[in-house]
Amino acid sequence: MEQFTYQEQGATDRPYPASLDGGWPPGYTVMVETHEISAEDPSAAFIALTEGILAWDLHRGAGLTMESDADRAAPGVQVTSGLGVGPARIKAPCRVLWARDPQLDGAGRAVPGQRGGFGYGTLPGHPVRGEEGFYAELTADNRVLFICSAYSVPASALYRLAAPVTRLGQRYVLTRYAKAAEALAAGG
Repeated sequence: MEQFTYQEQGATDRPYPASLDGGWPPGYTVMVETHEISAEDPSAAFIALTEGILAWDLHRGAGLTMESDADRAAPGVQVTSGLGVGPARIKAPCRVLWARDPQLDGAGRAVPGQRGGFGYGTLPGHPVRGEEGFYAELTADNRVLFICSAYSVPASALYRLAAPVTRLGQRYVLTRYAKAAEALAAGG
């Protein structure tokens, strides 16, 4: 099994109500984006969003290709996302560190005050070193949030030179994730 390309693993594993502000490993560029999603039925939207995140549909909805040894995120699962076309496609291999399913009550409704989703860390060949977390959150007051967190540094001197472009690419993909999250939640 390939080793992670960074030492500080697991910092994205923050179950509700753990804060996503601060507490990140030093020396990394950190991005945390939160988007509230309007939903007539917050429970259904949260379940649909969590399931879509875990089944790689969030990534596919954002325009990435996903190659994985499993249909669903779970600890130990390897996945390679791809962005771009043909020989210009950038491949980003990762391994899932943690995953969290939606917690349901006896009636099959989502229990308010929880986060579902997963986090993965980078493997050799990824353009950055670090970790990313994808969360669906159902707040205690029944609001649905999509949150993406990442801490990373360029993986090589070449990627350090391209860091401004890489950060623009990350921002672009984050915008696409937010749109895909809204579509997934609407399916609930």
